[in-house]
Amino acid sequence: MVTRTRLYHDGTLVLEDFPASDVSGLLADPASVLWLDLYRPGTAEFTMLGQEFGIHELALEDAAQHGQRPKLDRYRTHEFLSAYAVTVSQDGAELTYSEIAVLLTSQAVITVRKDDGFDIENVVARWDESPDLAGHGVGFLLHGLLDHLVDGHFAAVQQLDDSIEELESLLFAAGRREIEAVQRRVFALRKSLVQLRRVVLPMREVVNGLMRPGLHVIADPLVPYYQDVYDHVLRATEWTESLRDLVASVMETNLSVQANRMNLIMKKVTSWAAIIAVPTAITGYYGQNLPYPGFGRQSGFITSAAVIVALSALLYATFKRKDWL
Repeated sequence: MVTRTRLYHDGTLVLEDFPASDVSGLLADPASVLWLDLYRPGTAEFTMLGQEFGIHELALEDAAQHGQRPKLDRYRTHEFLSAYAVTVSQDGAELTYSEIAVLLTSQAVITVRKDDGFDIENVVARWDESPDLAGHGVGFLLHGLLDHLVDGHFAAVQQLDDSIEELESLLFAAGRREIEAVQRRVFALRKSLVQLRRVVLPMREVVNGLMRPGLHVIADPLVPYYQDVYDHVLRATEWTESLRDLVASVMETNLSVQANRMNLIMKKVTSWAAIIAVPTAITGYYGQNLPYPGFGRQSGFITSAAVIVALSALLYATFKRKDWL
């Protein structure tokens, strides 16, 4: 397990990377705000959280378990927040996500990372870029974390949108490989969008819940910053929903293109079958064991051949004019 720590006092970073066992003494001063990051913690670390910060056992259980829904739970002395960071592969076909649990007290922000997919260094960099907001304590630290998460959601939606635009150029390709590529990528994109929706959509409730006045996590000067995060959440959610509709439209268009291509093939096959039927009928007629005009003579062969060529040419010209060939 890897532990990261930071201590802010009156909005100034005064200590970093100190042992987690020192948190009790450091939080004795009401002007101190602590960040504690736990990477793949074990039972001992969760026990420490319960003893040092008074974290409820249900919140500790949720923080330890994988696959939590993005949510915000309120307890008497603290809050529990669950969220996901997402990334999309270069071809937009695969979505990977990393779960993070956040425990909030009046003086501490505790992050629990369950895998190495979450870029915590980016969050630290965002905090260092806004030292003027550090005086707002827990709300400042939480904003940097949420801003990083939501920006990741927005970037993932943008990348999926670009992948869908690239896919649209293959819709009307006639090659077999292109058709198969469209079908595979449409399925992969739809799967990624479903997974992304499960991550992005609940974030509206999370951020909206944090902005409620009764929670007392966000100071008034931070409200515009959280409102900006909430706006990004709404845009990412609406964008995800529109992309789902767009992928469904791509699937329907692909099916329509395939149906039209099949109809065109059937028209051509039917037209050629009609042309071939003419010589078949004439040669079959002349193949009867009965006397007929020109029977046993060269003129009969010439006549039948001329009729075959003339009628076949007439049918070919007719079908070509109707765009059946």
